[in-house]
Amino acid sequence: MVMGRAASTKVERYTLTHKSQRYKRTLHRPVGTIMTRSRLRCCGDFFHKIPSEVFHMILDKLSVKEISVFSMVSKEITSCVVDYVNTLSWKNKMIIRSFHQSTCREQTTTIEHYRDLGLLFKRCTLLLPTKDRLKFIFSKFSQIPCFMLEQCSAPDCIGFSSYGVFLQTLIAGWDELECHRVFIFLCDLTNLQQITESVITGKPGARWYQELQLRLFCRQVLLDPWPNRPECQFWLMQLLKPWAMVSQARLLFILYGPLLPEGTIGWQDLVDRGLPHSALWDLARAMLLLFSKVEVKGWTADSLLAILEELIVIPEPWHVENVARLLVLCGSSLCYSVLASKALNGRILEISRLIVNIILVCEKDGYHMSWAVKLVQQICKVFNTAPEKFCFIQHLESMFSEVTREFFEIIVAGNHFEDRETFQTLCILLDSSARFHTKFLYMFLK
Repeated sequence: MVMGRAASTKVERYTLTHKSQRYKRTLHRPVGTIMTRSRLRCCGDFFHKIPSEVFHMILDKLSVKEISVFSMVSKEITSCVVDYVNTLSWKNKMIIRSFHQSTCREQTTTIEHYRDLGLLFKRCTLLLPTKDRLKFIFSKFSQIPCFMLEQCSAPDCIGFSSYGVFLQTLIAGWDELECHRVFIFLCDLTNLQQITESVITGKPGARWYQELQLRLFCRQVLLDPWPNRPECQFWLMQLLKPWAMVSQARLLFILYGPLLPEGTIGWQDLVDRGLPHSALWDLARAMLLLFSKVEVKGWTADSLLAILEELIVIPEPWHVENVARLLVLCGSSLCYSVLASKALNGRILEISRLIVNIILVCEKDGYHMSWAVKLVQQICKVFNTAPEKFCFIQHLESMFSEVTREFFEIIVAGNHFEDRETFQTLCILLDSSARFHTKFLYMFLK
């Protein structure tokens, strides 16, 4: 009996101890997870036990996007992936160096590949400080000629576009301070500031190749890849802020001015003749980007208007129709701000000529004439007294006659082929004058 009780007691102790240990293991098991920490640790240990050559062979079987997902499993895996992408064999295999593909399908494939590379580098360097991330990432691309300024002259090169997609994917979601560090890093890597200075301080068109390279790099790498306005605003302001106002206007023209058919910037075209709205739309878009964020430190509405004043005299005062068309494309708010500023400074003749050409542009480009009428009505409110308002309207009407006479004199004086276009413009001006005054008088008769 004594031996039986002793045996029974021993079994009970074993059972209690076993249950207690099992209960403790249950308490320490993470709830709601598929893989426990211990299993994850084993997973890391497992990959550490594999020779690096074998591990790299496994990664060779994965796509770039799959490797980027795999790199987020654990710190150990991230470290292994970083070692993998740091090998010369991976770099030679995955970093595409040819960007002169002939077909659209090949170009799209290359650009998508660099989008995936941006995702891979974003994820596998997530734990590094920004400075170390940038140094590690861009060391892989610093020797590619198509990514650098003035290193590739092929007209069909998609190097900058691929670079832009890579950068956009890499820094998506980064705050402004980190993006500013990226900008400084890129400037140092590409000599961007030095090239910009040499271009904006030189004679327009004298360094046409540098101008075009600067335009393509800034547009395709920094500005155009961003579909949202705030990001594009940020990069445009980073490019403009280091320079004086005259240089900012010059840089805006280089980045967004009209291009000639051969691909160079059309500096003189805006001076010599009226251009279609398609040639001015990019400049208008850039002005709207800046005008919609004037609360940035050091920027005011007046400074932006001053930039516009500098812009429309590069390289010489523009053809007045081009100034009017740019203001129309910029919309009511900016157009009114420009004209109101001139009105407050007593530049009545200049306003009158601009408004006549704005009316002409509305007729040519198919805008509602009521828009121009409302604009004139708003400008009238800038003047405080009735005599000032009457003087403004009087100058505006006199300007209609003067501009009409100028067109007529050109037609009578010359026997050139361009006279047909001038005569057509004169007819449009007369039609626009009639339509404007009909709307204007109707507004007062209502």
